[in-house]
Amino acid sequence: MSGSAVLLTLVALIAGGMIAMQGPINAELAARLGHPVSAAFWSFCVGTTVLALVVFLFARGSTDFGALRSMPLYMVIGGGMLGAVYVLANLVLAPKIGVAALMSLAIAGQLAAALILDRFGLFDLVQRELSVGRVSGVMLVLVGALMVRML
Repeated sequence: MSGSAVLLTLVALIAGGMIAMQGPINAELAARLGHPVSAAFWSFCVGTTVLALVVFLFARGSTDFGALRSMPLYMVIGGGMLGAVYVLANLVLAPKIGVAALMSLAIAGQLAAALILDRFGLFDLVQRELSVGRVSGVMLVLVGALMVRML
């Protein structure tokens, strides 16, 4: 594996670890604020502020904000809406089912959805056929996630 491949792999692992920490941190914020939606709101306020700073520092002048007018609505608001639901679900579920169960079930759900996205080539993705190996792999992850949750 090349040096850049190793670096990208480490970044992906670290990002995954950060996602695992996000749920319990936001759950504690929700407990202290008194409502999960308030915690999700503050989480997104901070995230928006950080991203605004990153855009200002690294993407200033290269972003075509006028293109937003011609994009389909799902493209403009979809990612943010899905992210909000994901963050809210994480902060509600983390204290109830545990972080390991939450993350394993979330990954199983992501992979199942990814198979559907690939199979039909949704959102301008390259269409990829289902295979016994791909479906079996997702099923194994799902079984593992259920084991983490129930055993």
